[in-house]
Amino acid sequence: MRVTVDLGHRAYDVVMGAGVRRDLASLIQARAPRARAAAIITSGSLRRQPWFDLDTGVEQHVVEVPEGEAAKDWTELGRLCESLAELGLSRYDVVVGVGGGAVTDVAGLAAALYQRGLAVVHVPTSLVAQVDAAIGGKTAVNLTSGKNLVGAFHQPVGVLCDTETLTTLSERERIGGLGEIAKCWLLEDRRAADLATTPLSSLVTMAVQLKAGLVMLDERDGNQRALLNYGHTLGHALELLALEREADELRHGEAVAIGLAYAVRLAHALSRVGSREVANHDQVLRALGLPARLPSFASTNALVTAMGRDKKTHHDLTFVLPGPTGFEVVRRVEPRVVAEVLDQFRGES
Repeated sequence: MRVTVDLGHRAYDVVMGAGVRRDLASLIQARAPRARAAAIITSGSLRRQPWFDLDTGVEQHVVEVPEGEAAKDWTELGRLCESLAELGLSRYDVVVGVGGGAVTDVAGLAAALYQRGLAVVHVPTSLVAQVDAAIGGKTAVNLTSGKNLVGAFHQPVGVLCDTETLTTLSERERIGGLGEIAKCWLLEDRRAADLATTPLSSLVTMAVQLKAGLVMLDERDGNQRALLNYGHTLGHALELLALEREADELRHGEAVAIGLAYAVRLAHALSRVGSREVANHDQVLRALGLPARLPSFASTNALVTAMGRDKKTHHDLTFVLPGPTGFEVVRRVEPRVVAEVLDQFRGES
């Protein structure tokens, strides 16, 4: 399956299928023909996987970054750029991000910054990266103040979503990846009942097509693309608080799923949707085996404060919410209402 992200002369394909990682050398030859070297950015655990037999067709080097969100660190980004310099990469060479969303994020940002921009190819190996993080050119690292606060838009020259890499995912990684798929399913106004007859491959294709379409309409997140942040305002706040406790406390997809359940309840409190839509959201999350309740470690005050620092805000509390005419960005939501709905949501647990 091939989906084109049509951005004029910067257009690229997202290719999905078993074994498509083996197209890496031909992709680099076609999209970075002057490249003589490639830096493959990955983690130590992924480098040991049986599918890590990558061939770039040029002189290649493997640079390891920490596991998970620990890779998305300002200091780690600097170390990664230093590694690219030590390897002698030129502006015509290429970076290859191989891993989940954290790896593609930091690899993409390093490619954007080093030599003022190198070509980057993504080989996403987790479900969440294949349906979301590797597509669209958003790159970022975290600060202690919030998620993804330092970044740049830097489109890849190609994305290879090899389904063979998913066979080595843990069950928790697989379930976590379904959080972004649930978001896309809900954004398309699909019903929970239809999930039972929809195979995973079709869910992945649906999510990729939705994201590619929104990126083409709004590459830099000024309007329609912001809808892809549905569930992320609370989700990112939960991730930030979880990271203060333990690196593996909460996965991105898990946090997004909780954010989706909260967002529809906030929309209901603001009289934007009825109780039927709340029930549909809960049924979608349940059908995909996703969490839909607030974790005990996140207090209401801490969550409201963290949401106020989210990168999508503009000195107010901002959410993507469903409504009578579809999804839209809703600004200046009263903190009192946000807190009340959080408390009510917590009481359902």
